[in-house]
Amino acid sequence: MLQCYFCSQNLKNIDHKDIEILKKFVSSQGKIIDPRYSNTCAKHQRILAQAIKRARFLALLPFVRR
Repeated sequence: MLQCYFCSQNLKNIDHKDIEILKKFVSSQGKIIDPRYSNTCAKHQRILAQAIKRARFLALLPFVRR
């Protein structure tokens, strides 16, 4: 089994302003990628989802890609 990206990088928090990392976990349609495919643990998936939603609200990430 693959290890969580954030656990392997030893990242404690996920910043909503770090767009390059967040883009890796958003699909081409703008959806948050399922943790089974992104290989993130439940703890980091919850933090990641919150960071993506905050970035969308601040217009750093689009809600939908066209």
